[in-house]
Amino acid sequence: MGRLSSIFSLRHLLVLSLAANASLILRVVYESDKSSLNPVNQRSDALMAGDDATQKTHFSAPSPPPSVAGAAEDRVINLDHGDPTMYETFWQKMGDKSTIVIPGWQSMSYFSDVGNLCWFLEPEFGKEIVRLHKIVGNAVTEDRYIVVGTGSTQLFQAVLYAVSPHDAAEPMSVVSAAPYYSSYPAITDCLKSGLYTWAGDAREFNKDGPFIELVTSPNNPDGHTRDSVVNRTGGILVHDLAYYWPQYTAISAPADHGIMLFTVSKSTGHAGMRIGWALVKDREVAKKMVKYIELSSIGVSKDSQLRAARVLKVLSDSCESPSNETQPFFNSVYHIMAERWRLLREAVKHSGLFSLPEFSPAYCRFLNQSFENQPAFAWLKCEEPIEDCEEFLRSKKILTRSGRQFGVGPQYVRISLLDRDENFSLFVKRLSNIHL
Repeated sequence: MGRLSSIFSLRHLLVLSLAANASLILRVVYESDKSSLNPVNQRSDALMAGDDATQKTHFSAPSPPPSVAGAAEDRVINLDHGDPTMYETFWQKMGDKSTIVIPGWQSMSYFSDVGNLCWFLEPEFGKEIVRLHKIVGNAVTEDRYIVVGTGSTQLFQAVLYAVSPHDAAEPMSVVSAAPYYSSYPAITDCLKSGLYTWAGDAREFNKDGPFIELVTSPNNPDGHTRDSVVNRTGGILVHDLAYYWPQYTAISAPADHGIMLFTVSKSTGHAGMRIGWALVKDREVAKKMVKYIELSSIGVSKDSQLRAARVLKVLSDSCESPSNETQPFFNSVYHIMAERWRLLREAVKHSGLFSLPEFSPAYCRFLNQSFENQPAFAWLKCEEPIEDCEEFLRSKKILTRSGRQFGVGPQYVRISLLDRDENFSLFVKRLSNIHL
């Protein structure tokens, strides 16, 4: 009888526990529904508050998509990030061409190609990388090792690990000419490594000893074509060529450097894949990069690589065999960027409070025409009497990234030009109408 009573009690306790949990879940869902009734206003309030954590990490919420934003002309426009949603339209037009189906049993092993130095590189992805570079003519791939990474950020960290002496008396200096990519300092120092350390503006670097110089060309944030600036021996050059594609700049010749970094996010717009690749001349450097990625993430997602391979194939096919339905990929996005820069320059001129960089035209061997750089970001300067451009634009509900983050003064901001059409159009309209 005591045994039955014990079982009976346990069963009742179990039922009561389930009922309590169900009640809690329903309450959470109910509260969540209430709090999400006006997501745009909540997001706007949070962004306009200028939270310290948001400012430090640069990861605030993006501008809401048109379906959410509606016709809210006074909403916050977040152009702080380089989120390339502009590219959605092209890939929607491509329909199912870039769609892949991966069976549940496929890609289960850690290994992709044990005979390759980069053993986690999917062969199909490697083949499409080489094909694309040959079509565009923007990088030498012969006698190069391909190292795949989780975006160019992981590749950047892998390069620092690979080229820094592991037995040096002090960390190797890492420099880049200002304005430099705002994440370089944080990425360099995030691990507090004893192998390397951020040393600031390359133009002001005068420390003896070996160094690593990061050369971003076209440059993020100002869009200018770059070369190295530290004029002495003992340095290792790392070329970040994320924007060396014909929608942003003229392809004058194949880049031919020892270490070159590329990323899917800024070439095709697929930032969510988190895939990048490096073309590396020196076998030992490539080998150490592979070791770093092996230690940090045991390779790179096969699913992302397979999807990236299909996207690159569709892109290359559109260039080699264009259809009547859609323009070749680079021609299509080139015209979008050209129109956006035309509209932006008109808005800046109409307002009279801002200025933009000027670029010299160059001949593009891929598009067979001359044009000026039309970067993914606008490097906007607020003229006097405006002292803090980021704060000024924030007061107009336009979120940007301050020049301070790029090693220069607060009179500059970086503005993404890769947002959706509706958000970009609203931004240009609002900027044009700003007057003191």
